[in-house]
Amino acid sequence: MEPFTKITSRVVMLPVNDIDTDQIIPARFLKVTDKAGLGANLFADWRYHADGTPNPDFVLNQPAAAGALVLFAGRNFGCGSSREHAPWALMGFGFKAIIASSFGDIFFNNALKNGLLPVKVDEDTHRQIEELLTEFPATEIQIDLESQTVQLPAGKTAAFPIDGFSKACLLKGTDELGYLLSFSDQITLYEEKIKVEL
Repeated sequence: MEPFTKITSRVVMLPVNDIDTDQIIPARFLKVTDKAGLGANLFADWRYHADGTPNPDFVLNQPAAAGALVLFAGRNFGCGSSREHAPWALMGFGFKAIIASSFGDIFFNNALKNGLLPVKVDEDTHRQIEELLTEFPATEIQIDLESQTVQLPAGKTAAFPIDGFSKACLLKGTDELGYLLSFSDQITLYEEKIKVEL
């Protein structure tokens, strides 16, 4: 995983409530155990017509989505099943953070464990961001993990919550196992001490 510190990016607007994990990555694409290529199937049933051609009306198929690192969604993003493929697909497309007013619990935790930052903002901030992006779609916002803030133009800043352990892992670019292995020297010393005492 790459360390997540601070990003500044345009935002893809998908302010739909209750987007579930089957909409994020449909079940027919879950046969793989590898992350490679999943980004191509992100929101597949919305992104492509039945014949496989891109739907030009869907936001991810529009030129402004290219290179955007942030997705803006509605309430309860990532509800539904526990598939880890959902954050994999979002990251495979290039997203590094999702802004929403609430998230499905399992998706939220899966995202954090895979290096995707779920940014939960209060309803008032969510409304302000939506209004801003609707009026000025090319607006860039900054997400700063260290200070746990979203910064909008004109100095507006909003805080978001994250637990200390997940924050530390994201800042270091490591997962839970990598975090534990970072203490391998101390673990070895402890094991040696126990052997002597036994």
